[in-house]
Amino acid sequence: MLRALIAICLFSVVLTGSAAAQGKGIRLWNLTTATISGFQLSPAGRRDWGPNQTLNDKDKEVDHDERLRITGVEPGRYDAKVSYRDSRQCVVRDIEIKADAVFSIADKDLKDCNK
Repeated sequence: MLRALIAICLFSVVLTGSAAAQGKGIRLWNLTTATISGFQLSPAGRRDWGPNQTLNDKDKEVDHDERLRITGVEPGRYDAKVSYRDSRQCVVRDIEIKADAVFSIADKDLKDCNK
């Protein structure tokens, strides 16, 4: 019985360690006051927009104070095109994205907004 308990504990530690090693990936934290319906990244200064990352979310939108998993992006500096339900689009310039880290955008970061 004691051996079984020790084996379970060791197995649990191994699983926890491997999950921690994988990390949580890159995530966007929406600190704007509105729900984001589109979020695309481009290498800084290039305007070569990638796929809509909000499609990674179960409801395809990112509410205020919600985090979104970003996929297919390497760490680096990016510009972001942010879209809202009311057809408004804004750009956020020169975001630093780090591996397995959270980056945020807030209303003060939004530039060149149009409808």
